[in-house]
Amino acid sequence: MPSKKKGKRPIYTHYEIKDGKLKRIHPFCERCGAGYFMADHGDRWTCGNCGFTRYKTKGVR
Repeated sequence: MPSKKKGKRPIYTHYEIKDGKLKRIHPFCERCGAGYFMADHGDRWTCGNCGFTRYKTKGVR
């Protein structure tokens, strides 16, 4: 039985409105540029287009 393919997330799910201003929730990819959002994987951000990964840093010890 073939599995269902997930659709793309609508672009409005990557933004929120705060104090009447539009705020991005996810950062853009540093390699691909504007328009390519990075996915949040808990301890890291990953680009789905090029595979670039940026690890989140914890507080300075």
